[in-house]
Amino acid sequence: MAVKIRLKRIGAKKSPFYRIVVADSRSPRDGRQIETLGTYNPIVQPAEVKIDEELALKWLQNGAKPSDTVRNLFSKQGIMEKFHNVKNGK
Repeated sequence: MAVKIRLKRIGAKKSPFYRIVVADSRSPRDGRQIETLGTYNPIVQPAEVKIDEELALKWLQNGAKPSDTVRNLFSKQGIMEKFHNVKNGK
Protein backbone atom coordinates (compact mmCIF):
# COMPACT_ATOMS: atom_id res chain seq x y z
CA MET A 1 0.00 0.00 0.00
CA ALA A 2 1.52 3.31 -1.11
CA VAL A 3 0.80 6.02 1.44
CA LYS A 4 0.79 9.70 0.50
CA ILE A 5 0.62 12.91 2.51
CA ARG A 6 -1.59 15.25 0.50
CA LEU A 7 -4.22 17.99 0.62
CA LYS A 8 -7.93 17.24 1.03
CA ARG A 9 -10.16 20.12 -0.08
CA ILE A 10 -13.02 20.92 2.29
CA GLY A 11 -13.68 24.59 1.46
CA ALA A 12 -16.71 26.05 -0.28
CA LYS A 13 -16.80 27.09 -3.91
CA LYS A 14 -14.31 29.93 -4.60
CA SER A 15 -12.93 29.76 -1.03
CA PRO A 16 -10.61 26.78 -0.72
CA PHE A 17 -9.60 25.36 2.65
CA TYR A 18 -7.51 22.21 2.94
CA ARG A 19 -6.70 19.51 5.45
CA ILE A 20 -3.27 17.91 5.28
CA VAL A 21 -4.00 14.18 5.44
CA VAL A 22 -2.31 10.81 5.19
CA ALA A 23 -4.15 8.61 2.68
CA ASP A 24 -3.71 5.56 0.49
CA SER A 25 -2.58 6.75 -2.95
CA ARG A 26 -5.43 4.81 -4.60
CA SER A 27 -8.20 6.61 -2.67
CA PRO A 28 -9.85 9.73 -4.19
CA ARG A 29 -8.65 13.23 -3.27
CA ASP A 30 -11.55 13.93 -0.91
CA GLY A 31 -12.11 10.27 -0.03
CA ARG A 32 -11.03 8.03 2.80
CA GLN A 33 -8.04 9.11 4.87
CA ILE A 34 -5.87 7.42 7.47
CA GLU A 35 -5.03 10.44 9.66
CA THR A 36 -5.22 14.25 9.66
CA LEU A 37 -1.92 16.11 10.19
CA GLY A 38 -3.07 19.72 9.98
CA THR A 39 -4.77 22.46 7.97
CA TYR A 40 -3.87 24.95 5.25
CA ASN A 41 -5.82 28.15 4.51
CA PRO A 42 -4.48 29.91 1.38
CA ILE A 43 -7.15 32.66 1.41
CA VAL A 44 -5.87 34.69 4.39
CA GLN A 45 -2.74 36.83 3.97
CA PRO A 46 -0.25 35.45 4.86
CA ALA A 47 -1.45 31.88 4.26
CA GLU A 48 -2.24 30.07 7.51
CA VAL A 49 -0.60 26.66 8.00
CA LYS A 50 -1.05 24.47 11.09
CA ILE A 51 0.80 21.15 11.14
CA ASP A 52 1.31 18.58 13.92
CA GLU A 53 5.09 18.25 13.56
CA GLU A 54 5.47 15.00 15.52
CA LEU A 55 2.82 13.19 13.46
CA ALA A 56 4.28 14.49 10.20
CA LEU A 57 7.77 13.28 11.12
CA LYS A 58 6.37 9.90 12.21
CA TRP A 59 4.63 9.37 8.86
CA LEU A 60 7.66 10.53 6.86
CA GLN A 61 9.87 8.07 8.77
CA ASN A 62 7.34 5.29 8.07
CA GLY A 63 7.70 5.91 4.32
CA ALA A 64 4.78 8.20 3.43
CA LYS A 65 5.52 10.33 0.36
CA PRO A 66 4.40 13.99 0.47
CA SER A 67 2.84 15.60 -2.60
CA ASP A 68 4.72 18.54 -4.15
CA THR A 69 2.53 21.15 -2.43
CA VAL A 70 2.75 19.42 0.95
CA ARG A 71 6.53 19.10 0.56
CA ASN A 72 6.73 22.88 0.02
CA LEU A 73 4.55 23.54 3.09
CA PHE A 74 6.69 21.18 5.18
CA SER A 75 9.87 22.90 3.95
CA LYS A 76 8.58 26.33 4.96
CA GLN A 77 7.73 24.97 8.43
CA GLY A 78 11.19 23.33 8.75
CA ILE A 79 9.82 19.78 8.94
CA MET A 80 11.70 18.47 5.89
CA GLU A 81 15.01 19.70 7.32
CA LYS A 82 14.32 17.93 10.62
CA PHE A 83 13.35 14.77 8.73
CA HIS A 84 16.60 14.79 6.71
CA ASN A 85 18.66 15.38 9.86
CA VAL A 86 17.01 12.44 11.63
CA LYS A 87 17.31 10.26 8.51
CA ASN A 88 21.02 11.03 8.09
CA GLY A 89 21.76 10.60 11.79
CA LYS A 90 22.77 14.19 12.56
